[in-house]
This record gives sequence, structure tokens and C-alpha cells, in this order.
Amino acid sequence: MSFRKTSLLLSLLLAAAPVWAQIGQRFPSEKRVVNDPVTGTPLTFLTTQPRGDAKIYPSHPQWTADGKWLVFRSNRAKGEAIAVNEASGEMVQVTEGGYEGMLNLAQSGGNKLFFLRKDPAGGNDKIRQAVEVDLDRVFADSQAGAMKPAASYQRVFATLQAELEAFGDNALDADGQWFYFRIQGKAYAGARLPAGTKVEPPFGPRGMGAGPHAIGKINVKTGEVRHVVSVPFQIGHIQSNSWNPGELVFSWETGGKSPQRTWTVKGDGTGLRPLYPEAPYEWVTHEAFIGKDEVALAIMGHRPIPGVVDANRAPGTAVEGANPGQEDGWGNTGTREKPTGLAIVNLRTREVNLVGQTASGSGLWHVHGSADGRFATGDDFGRSLYLIDRRTREMMVLTTGHKATARDHIHPTFSPDGRKIQIQSAMLAADGREMNICVVPVPQAWLDRK
Repeated sequence: MSFRKTSLLLSLLLAAAPVWAQIGQRFPSEKRVVNDPVTGTPLTFLTTQPRGDAKIYPSHPQWTADGKWLVFRSNRAKGEAIAVNEASGEMVQVTEGGYEGMLNLAQSGGNKLFFLRKDPAGGNDKIRQAVEVDLDRVFADSQAGAMKPAASYQRVFATLQAELEAFGDNALDADGQWFYFRIQGKAYAGARLPAGTKVEPPFGPRGMGAGPHAIGKINVKTGEVRHVVSVPFQIGHIQSNSWNPGELVFSWETGGKSPQRTWTVKGDGTGLRPLYPEAPYEWVTHEAFIGKDEVALAIMGHRPIPGVVDANRAPGTAVEGANPGQEDGWGNTGTREKPTGLAIVNLRTREVNLVGQTASGSGLWHVHGSADGRFATGDDFGRSLYLIDRRTREMMVLTTGHKATARDHIHPTFSPDGRKIQIQSAMLAADGREMNICVVPVPQAWLDRK
């Protein structure tokens, strides 16, 4: 073959091969403190440029095990994850080869990241790799300017075959031993349902919710894959208890109101039951572990009562295309004819406690709480953030003005020490849509309460 033909062939092969920015790539600090124009709360924006930033979903840890870095999604390196040092604002790319769905940060045993991804080599589109990243080595070598190939930091600990149709809804156990993932393969999931189980059809106007689905788990050290549980409906939002190994919460995902939204099961597949048994008129959503024994969730009051004109419903409650649940077909659910608000379920006693609700508007939507049991937090359709003292039930607005036109919701998550809340915000966006990573402090006066 001539040199010219060889060069042409090499060029074609390079053009066809996937290209990723290198793990360990560094980005300069964008950190800036902005006082909220309404409340005066000092907001620490760790990113300020329009680069497609998005935080990890609020049901999962946001900070690395040492508490120094927050990991988020960004187009700074398209399709890759970025870590930002909260103190310095410096950013480091921490994946190479992409990821799919959830990013999972270990909470013990060093700074590590776990996720699923498609096989970078291509082939069968339904095959997934489970990957562990040694973040401590990435941070150290990136700082020293001595990065090695990606395989030096990323370990593929399992390959999930096509029949599973594994998807990016996943979670890491509290002790880092098992990695749980969603199985969409209906034949696989259905074959493991109890005999006689009725498979659920789609529910609601979005045509979602049909089963069966399943949850599987992978041993992080050995790569062993096990079946956990099959259910007759569509699974969403798998999360693990970050304080208690072997305990999961997940949802029946319909894109809106579910017949029974929240479920819990043990990591060995036993103990499957509804977490919060909901009534047909209740719209339950956005459950999140907030401590060893507690899960927060929202009982929504976002929909108008049929036939009643409510002048108190705040502007921005139903921004076109921005907020869910306004379309017809969900029935008479999610109204304030019945009690609504931020609910906290005790996993041991099964008792439920409503700790707060906004006076009007959409009500609290995405919810979370501090692990010490002192505070709860939630956002609303207007992208404001509220703080609740669980002992006194006092509620305050921490920050507002994060633009209801944003391309996503602010998704609050407490830090492990309960002193601050991470959100994603479009407050600085010139187009009203692009979001940045922001940390909001709990007021010192509230922290000083005994």
C-alpha cells in the first residue's frame, strides 16, 4: 500500500474513532460570591460561565468523601464529569470515555466515583460497563501535571450483557461494596417476577409506567452480578441509604402522578413494600434519603382545584413547558383540598411527619434534609429555596430569583455536615436558561439554635 493510501486510511480511522478530552484536564476557578437581591443571603457560585452545568440528582451524594470537592455534569468536556474544589474553585475533569445517568460518589474509603457507561469501543448498544474512578489519584496527578492514560484511574469492574438492558438509574451502597442498577430488559425482569403477578400497563397521559423492570447489583471488588428484585412497573430514581448498607428506595416512574410512587427494598431483595402508601388523590414525588432512618418526599399541592379560581396562586406556578403536572389526564390529584407539603417518613416506625409547606403557589417540590435531623429544605416552581427548622416548623426563604425559565430545577441537597445546601441556578444566565453550581449557607443564627 502506498504512503498516500496509508495516510488516507489512518485519517479515516481517526475521524471515525470517538474523541474525548483527557481525564485530569484542569479549568481555572470561576468562583464568585453573589448576595441574593431579595434575601441578602451570600451565594457562592462555584461556576459562573454558561457551560451546560448540572448538579448530581439530589437523591445522591454531591460531595466527595473528604468533603472538599463537588462533582457535577458539564459541557466543559462534553459528556464528561467535572469536580470543583469548594475552597479554591479550581476544576478537574474526572471521567474519560463518557458516563450514563447517575454519578455516584463513595462516602468512605477514599474519594471514588462510580457510574455506568456504554462500551467506548462500540458494538452492541445495550451492553454497559460499570466503572470505578480513583479520584484521589486523578486530583494528585492533575495537580502535578503528570497524568497517565485513563485506564490508570478508571477501572471497569463489570460488563453488563445486553439482555439486562442496564440503565443509568443506579446507586452505590453505604459501605461501597455493592453497586445497584436498573434493569429494563422485560424478558429478564419478567422471568423473575412471582408467579401470577399482573404486569402494569402505562399510566397517565405520558404513556409511561409499564413494566416489568428489575434491580440488579454488582460486587464492586469481584464484578459478580446478582438479581435483587423484579417489579411489574417501570422503575425510576434508584437510591441507596448512605448511612445504612443494604437499604434502597426507588420509584414507580410515570412522568407524573403514580398509583404508588415510593418503594423500598433491602439489598438482598427482601422487604419489598411501599415506602409511603399514598391515596389516589395524592401526588407524591422526589423522595430522597436524608439520614439513616429517614426519607423526605413531597406531597404536591401544585394543581388548581377544579372549578375554583385561586387568585393566590403565585405567578410562575405553571410556566409553559417548565413545570410538570399541569396537563389534563392525571385526575383530581395534587391539589390543596387535602394536606400537602414536605413529608418525612421514618423507615423504622413508618410514621410520617409534614414539616412545612408554602402558603400558596406550587408548594414545595424537590426536597431534602440535614442528616442531623435539624433542618429540611425544598424548592418551588418559581425556583425559590426554602429552609425549615424541623423543631419549631419555622420556614424562611433562603434565596429566590433563580429564574423559572431555567432549563432545569434547582434541586437542593444538604451537605453532609448540614451547614449548607447545594443548588443549580440560572440566576447569572444571560439567556435565562443556562445553569451554574451554587452553594447556599444555612444562616448562622439558625445553626446556633440549640
